[in-house]
Amino acid sequence: APSYKTSEAGWRPLTQICELIPATKVYRGNKMITFASGGLVAVRSSEIVSNLRGEGLDLVVMDECAFQRPEVWTEVLRPALADKKGGALFISTPKRCNWFYDLFNKQNSEPETWKSWQFPTSTNPFIDPYEIALAKASTSEEVFRQEYLAEFIQENGSVFRNVEASAILQPGQARKDHHYVAAADIATSADFTVISVIDIDTREQVYLSRFNRVDYPVLEARIKQVYQDWFMNMIVVEVNGIGKPVVDHLTEEGLNVLPFVTSQGAKANIILGLKAALEHGQLKLLADEIQTRELLNFEERVSPNGAFSYSAPVGQHDDCVMALAMAWDMCNKMGVSEDVVIEVGDPLEDIGRFSRRGI
Repeated sequence: APSYKTSEAGWRPLTQICELIPATKVYRGNKMITFASGGLVAVRSSEIVSNLRGEGLDLVVMDECAFQRPEVWTEVLRPALADKKGGALFISTPKRCNWFYDLFNKQNSEPETWKSWQFPTSTNPFIDPYEIALAKASTSEEVFRQEYLAEFIQENGSVFRNVEASAILQPGQARKDHHYVAAADIATSADFTVISVIDIDTREQVYLSRFNRVDYPVLEARIKQVYQDWFMNMIVVEVNGIGKPVVDHLTEEGLNVLPFVTSQGAKANIILGLKAALEHGQLKLLADEIQTRELLNFEERVSPNGAFSYSAPVGQHDDCVMALAMAWDMCNKMGVSEDVVIEVGDPLEDIGRFSRRGI
């Protein structure tokens, strides 16, 4: 469970059931029950992830898993099931479209090993329907749909709208007659490096690469390869933290690198620009599952003094969002202007004519 307090909902009926089984021992202090067969069942909190590590498991039940960090499953519990080919049950109220949403949809891609169920509160025979009606009348539609109808609300409280309608593209191929711009968000030890490429002519994302745990030379080689493959004359690279030496090395290699300093104001500016582009259908995206999830979960926060900040939810990543936002910002700034040929004549008249045409 997310905490020992929330685990009480499962621990109480568990002890009541097991006390009916002969030769069981209930250790209430550490919430563990042992059986005469040598097996055991225990309730744990995921507040400190490392405390969950231990022997292999036959079955794990994650209660309110949408409110736990994804690495509880991916890095600790999933490996513990491997040697016994154990099973898992995930129970939760939805929390927008986070990693629990991804698990819920695995039955579509892996129907042999995953199955999902969805039960609104009305299916519970112990809850008075009148209480549900009262809740509907006193809560917002988004909250009611999530908490009582068990629906995944894709845009409840999120920054970006129209994400899934925009994420429809497959990776493209570089064309010499097109113009491209790229941006790279450089990883810290806990994050991912993401390179995002946008076709300036079509306003479409054509390439996305996401990786981590590589040495500087490998990281820089991948950025340089993208730069060359897409016939670029400039790339935006985030310079906060470890990004500065990357910018320096790439510049030495002959790449035209535009550094991006991620201050609060600069970040807000590019995020709002990307938000407007998606809302108005000005940008089409690759149908990338991780990027889509990051966009849907991206949050806006307001400080006590009224200042706005933007970031991923605690424990999640926004590397795809930042790379995309930087690339889109530069795409807007560069644009594509038609070639201008000024023939012999009066220069002032020519300049005036082209100015009136918006060139």
